[in-house]
Amino acid sequence: MTTPLVPPVSPAAGLDAAGREAVEAALAISLRGCEELLPRDEWARKLARSQATGVPLRIKFGLDPTAPDLHLGHTVVFTKLRQLQQLGHTVIPLIGDFTSMIGDPSGRNATRPPLTREQIEANASTYFDQLKLVLDVERAEVRRNSEWSDPLGARGMIQLAARYTVARMMERDDFAKRYAAGTPISVHEFLYPLMQGYDSVALRSDLELGGTDQKFNLLVGRGLQAEYGQEPQCILTMPLLEGLDGVEKMSKSKGNYIGITEPANTMFAKVLSISDALMWRWFTLLSARAESEIAALRAEVEAGRNPKDAKVMLAKEITTRFHSRAAADAAEDDFQRRAAGGVPDVIPEVALAGAPLSIGALLKQANLAPSSSEALRLVEQGGVRIDGATISDKGLKLGPGVLVVQVGKRKFARITLTA
Repeated sequence: MTTPLVPPVSPAAGLDAAGREAVEAALAISLRGCEELLPRDEWARKLARSQATGVPLRIKFGLDPTAPDLHLGHTVVFTKLRQLQQLGHTVIPLIGDFTSMIGDPSGRNATRPPLTREQIEANASTYFDQLKLVLDVERAEVRRNSEWSDPLGARGMIQLAARYTVARMMERDDFAKRYAAGTPISVHEFLYPLMQGYDSVALRSDLELGGTDQKFNLLVGRGLQAEYGQEPQCILTMPLLEGLDGVEKMSKSKGNYIGITEPANTMFAKVLSISDALMWRWFTLLSARAESEIAALRAEVEAGRNPKDAKVMLAKEITTRFHSRAAADAAEDDFQRRAAGGVPDVIPEVALAGAPLSIGALLKQANLAPSSSEALRLVEQGGVRIDGATISDKGLKLGPGVLVVQVGKRKFARITLTA
């Protein structure tokens, strides 16, 4: 006998069979791909209450504008927000314009430098524009935590700090490790989880979402709500998405990311570059397809269907979400043409001087290789083509002219070389 997802609901909730079924479905959607849902029985009761009363739940996700661009790793939580929004609940993307000035110490082994107000405002504006690519922002309650944090003032900050102990703060793993290692911890870093928790009080949130690295901060919010006499929020953590390498979490600093504003052709090709094993994890965390549909597709692949077919579906879905169906179709055509040895319709134009120029210098100056030595290694491996012909001579010098240069499968440039 299958155990129901939803714990027994009080008859006072007034739910009939259809209502219970709706709550079961909502909990299943909440659990899809998540790392933890705490406490699960409390969330089920909140869902049941909302179903019975028709009052939507308030679901919060804080986003510190610490960089101007978002990548697919950030959208794992956004995808979950969108799923819960489609259930009729109120999602609250919270721009952390106040907390960004403190700097989130999560996962840090050193003090993180705070941002200036100017940096925060520039990044926040960009974030909002990019949020529109994932969420229905017209139906969302977009807020900034400076709304209540700025008026709090010194007196209010002291009163807030009195509600949390240093001992509880030191339960945080990264603080404990830094303290044990003798690495400095600034007092202002304790304020970050405190202020993030106070956001939950100000918003009266029922559920807060975050990555697994945010669990401590989310629990602080739950504790502070109880301190202020509110019903504590539940917390839902989503896993950190592995990047293109399938090993490290997606990060711009690691170069294994897909930016959500990257060109459609680049986005499509990057998705196709991931491993077959990683593809299924991306399906679960990023796709809007039903889990039953993904399971059926995976069964087909395991039965002999080419996994590339599934990967193309994923690439087209992601590219369509951030661009359009027409752009995704064009990106697929472009990829197939390149796979057959063709040249994309649009490639960067580069003008270089100094002919005759060595192949190593040409690739480096055209930003097709990070260094001359790396350029020569690519030549040695047969990864460089000029006008369709594979180059094998590491000592090649190129005279004036227009050259179509390809490095690997995805890098192209039309280089005009002059003396």
